[in-house]
Amino acid sequence: MATRIHHTAQVADGAEIGEDVIIGPSAVIGPHVKIGNGTRIGPLSVVDGHTTLGEENVIVGQASLGGAPQDLSYRGEPTLLEIGDRNTIREFVSINLGTVKGGGITRIGSDNLIMACCHVAHDCHLEDHIVLSNGSGLAGHVKIGRNANLSGMCGVVHFVSVGEFSFLAGMTRQALDVPPYMIVEGHEGRVRGVNMVGLQRGGVPKEDQEALRQAHRRLFRGNTARGAVLEEMRAEQIESPYVRNLVDAMTARENAVRGRAREVLRETYEVEGRELMKRMGVPGYAG
Repeated sequence: MATRIHHTAQVADGAEIGEDVIIGPSAVIGPHVKIGNGTRIGPLSVVDGHTTLGEENVIVGQASLGGAPQDLSYRGEPTLLEIGDRNTIREFVSINLGTVKGGGITRIGSDNLIMACCHVAHDCHLEDHIVLSNGSGLAGHVKIGRNANLSGMCGVVHFVSVGEFSFLAGMTRQALDVPPYMIVEGHEGRVRGVNMVGLQRGGVPKEDQEALRQAHRRLFRGNTARGAVLEEMRAEQIESPYVRNLVDAMTARENAVRGRAREVLRETYEVEGRELMKRMGVPGYAG
């Protein structure tokens, strides 16, 4: 099928539009935007900045993609937003560009559902098969692992990582890293159990599901200090790759709480952002 652009849409010179793309009424497409084949841009949507959309995405309408970061340090640098394939982005969603100090890129993977009124801030990285339910907000530099599910009105604080196959209950405020495979709920969010429904839907083998149950009991329901339990588990021959991933994530979380992990992340991201600006030839970052 041929690309169809509504006569009221504004597509800037320089925008790259693929085949079989539909751009709806009063949509605005900026000059540095790339839109992949089969993508649908709904009415009154804005796609701006150095934004790349993959194939077969559906932007339902009135969304804002590639807007300037809501960060006072941003000075108009040509940072990036990269979105993969087959994502559904609903009404009034906002997804911002990256910042130099955050690595320069906001990245969304593929096959994600981002429901109405969600906000994905600068320098967030989302993997694949994620659900962000209505009104959820991610602060800058948040990472979301594959198959994670955030219920309505969740709020995730800067530099937090949400592990794969995790589930955040509605209106959870999350200021610490979310362990993979766990259910988290509350204000502050606390681990409440294993996300068995998500694991079953994701095809995780039954023996690994049971191993995660046992690991959860040891880490979150026992009387021994969590640091000591983690030390014991790291010394063991853990057969389940899922439990090994959980132990690694919990170790990183404990280190972040105790030490300079987030400061190190900030320093690393800023180096990456400056290198990206050099590659893009931005004045002030050469040399």
